[in-house]
Amino acid sequence: MGVGTIGIVEQDIIEITNLQRQVLYTEEDLGRPKIEVVLERLKLQNSSTKFKTFDTFLTQHNALEIISKFDVVIDGSDNFPTRYLINDACVILKKPFVSGAIQGFEGQLSVFNYQGGPTYRCLFPNMPSQEEIPNCNENGVLGIIPGIIGNLQALEAVKAITEIGEVLSGKLLLFNGLHQSYQTINFSLQPKNAAIKKLLRSYGAEVCEIHHNISIEEFEKKLKSQEHIQIIDVRTAEEFENYSLPQVKGLNIPLNELKGRIDELDSQSPIYLLCQSGKEVIWP
Repeated sequence: MGVGTIGIVEQDIIEITNLQRQVLYTEEDLGRPKIEVVLERLKLQNSSTKFKTFDTFLTQHNALEIISKFDVVIDGSDNFPTRYLINDACVILKKPFVSGAIQGFEGQLSVFNYQGGPTYRCLFPNMPSQEEIPNCNENGVLGIIPGIIGNLQALEAVKAITEIGEVLSGKLLLFNGLHQSYQTINFSLQPKNAAIKKLLRSYGAEVCEIHHNISIEEFEKKLKSQEHIQIIDVRTAEEFENYSLPQVKGLNIPLNELKGRIDELDSQSPIYLLCQSGKEVIWP
């Protein structure tokens, strides 16, 4: 639609559970980096568009640098920490961002920080606690809903760029797929939320729930490579002492202590969890 440069921030891997709602991918793409496949497909759609890719998750360490390169941010994240991080970075950089959220049969949409308008924190002042955050796997979403909300986000982005029509600034659009209904709620700017000067030291988990199992062979390659990875041995102290793995230099944090010792982890490096047996661990 005339946008000359598109930036993509992504470091996830394509899994089969993505396919019902992320229709850019196919079964042949399983196991591939999302950013790699996205770039291939979008280049085929329009070879004259310039793409800037960032093979990383958005964090408090890179958000300002990345977002500063663009005029409008479209938030396609699925977790609260990232949404609050995007909001704060956009307020600091004075960038508008188009926000969409989905769950079950419903979706919501708004444009925050547009021309001095209300921010995300004006609508949701405080980040929910871990206990209040819905579990992505348990709640799920009807695969059609992301397409509807995503198209509406694209429309709002065009309106914000071209300054035509009425942008959803200070308005939250609620969509109910079961009733095919739309409702709009107005909210106003709270000046203190527009006065953010710096990012928080931590926004909690940067991703909703990532858990990828890798084979012993893949793990061995990781150990031999020059890539900086972090290995967390979640076995009990007794298991760790009795069955030590000298070839694996990992930090022993028993699983029942992990939640209280999150600060010991480096969120900027890939994290691998090592268990006593073939049990699956959900992280974070």
